[in-house]
Amino acid sequence: VQLQASGGGLVQAGGSLSISCVVTGLSSSDYAMGWFRQAPGKEREFVATIGWIGHTTYYADSVKGRFSVSRDNAKNTVYLQMNTLKPEDTAVYRCAAGRVVDLKEQGYDYWGQGTLVTVSS
Repeated sequence: VQLQASGGGLVQAGGSLSISCVVTGLSSSDYAMGWFRQAPGKEREFVATIGWIGHTTYYADSVKGRFSVSRDNAKNTVYLQMNTLKPEDTAVYRCAAGRVVDLKEQGYDYWGQGTLVTVSS
């Protein structure tokens, strides 16, 4: 099982960026998908999660209204659209797959490597 995140980069504050995560080795439609992030010197934190067919989503309060999670099960891919980015959004973003939507890391069975998002002020 592999989860490959990509799309990170450098963006100015107020800008937008979309990152994606391709899942191989399992059918992503059988799994909820989550995004977590870890900023330098901080604990990893929940960002967003989406259910099997995409009808259920949850967001961290810090990103609600700015970030949007979606998925394309035909492509085994989950996306995180990030708008109105702030310097405090700077972090390594990681995707994860779990049996049900969960706001906690422990709910996820598989993890991808991270993609770095840097927001300049």
